[in-house]
Amino acid sequence: MFRHYLLTAWKVFMRRKLFTAINLLCIVLTLVVLMVVTALLQNTFTPTGVEGKSERFVQMLMMQSSHTDKGGMRNGTLGYKLIDKYLKPMQGVEAVSASSFPQSVSVYQNDRVSDVLLRHTDAEYWRILDFKVVSGRLFNSDDVDQGRMVAVLNQSTARKLFPGLPYLGQKFSAGGQVFSVIGVVEDELHVNAFADMWVPVTTQPSTNYRNAMFGGYTAMILARKAEDLPAIKRDIIRIAKTVVYDDPTQFNITRIWGDSKLELFARTILASRTEDSGAGKLLAIIVALMLLFMTLPALNLINLNVGRIMERSGEIGVRKAFGATSRQLVAQLVLENVLLCLAGGVLGLAGSAGVLWWLEGSGLIPYLKVQLNLAVFGYGLLITLVFGVLSGVIPAWKMSRLDPVHALKGNA
Repeated sequence: MFRHYLLTAWKVFMRRKLFTAINLLCIVLTLVVLMVVTALLQNTFTPTGVEGKSERFVQMLMMQSSHTDKGGMRNGTLGYKLIDKYLKPMQGVEAVSASSFPQSVSVYQNDRVSDVLLRHTDAEYWRILDFKVVSGRLFNSDDVDQGRMVAVLNQSTARKLFPGLPYLGQKFSAGGQVFSVIGVVEDELHVNAFADMWVPVTTQPSTNYRNAMFGGYTAMILARKAEDLPAIKRDIIRIAKTVVYDDPTQFNITRIWGDSKLELFARTILASRTEDSGAGKLLAIIVALMLLFMTLPALNLINLNVGRIMERSGEIGVRKAFGATSRQLVAQLVLENVLLCLAGGVLGLAGSAGVLWWLEGSGLIPYLKVQLNLAVFGYGLLITLVFGVLSGVIPAWKMSRLDPVHALKGNA
């Protein structure tokens, strides 16, 4: 029976090649968009590689300061003093890191000026993130304590600044300071790792950053095991209550939240300033948008399938006259649509891989590294099957209910 269904489906597809081509194109375009978006979201929320320990660390980006008796409130990014004085002494964690946001600086070399993104970090930064060292080494605690003028570059920046030259030991001027290259790492896109070069936080020309409660810094706290994260998040909230400002009459209440990757994006996008980051709401919005995006082409496919199936009213009438049940007819028609969607899914997966390959090489998203893994492939198959059922079951059920006499007359 199944073999008969397959042969019938093949003949139907080949009989009206235009309908088949239009259906396939609709399926492929929809799946390519969904698959590419899914791959990018997975790469963002559950990264591997340099942020492969993300299931064990939380990050802090924003803080909220207010006063018990005054109505004023300030939302801003963390200052180095807050991280160094209140978060770094935390007990029961593996590492606490402070790093600045990437800042654009000019690198002067003879008659050339290059704009690069520079990030100031401490030594713990390299313990939390798993950068792949191409050559040389990363700066350590001693380099940071001594304020050595050393720098780590990513591969693209090293090639840009020193084409055809050995990278290690090269000197360059950035922001009016001269640094020496001690290491080169692979390019990375992830939020905490994104930069062109990294230098010790203690190399800043001024020490004012040490006394700033607000400033352009982010903190990462690495737990010994993932199960410790809830307790660490509670400790962060507790520690925030102990923060004392230089001027207590201005602010005396601080709120800081330790977030996972997903929670950080949710808090940033939804501007949440409570313990609830809004991660559940963000996921619900993403799922709703994907379902809506799938619904529109599914409705179009339903219309196309109704027209295609109506042409087979004579065939349906003959089969019903010979005893075929509505369930059997629905199974046949839905199977045909699922097979078409699976064929579109294969083409869609190939198209998605091509689009991601193009995105990586185009430079539209700097340092992008993403691929279709088994999880994304599974999402693609699931989406394809949902597509097949949604766009096939309604017209199939409608046509299976036709009266045999009307069907044989071609009157749907």
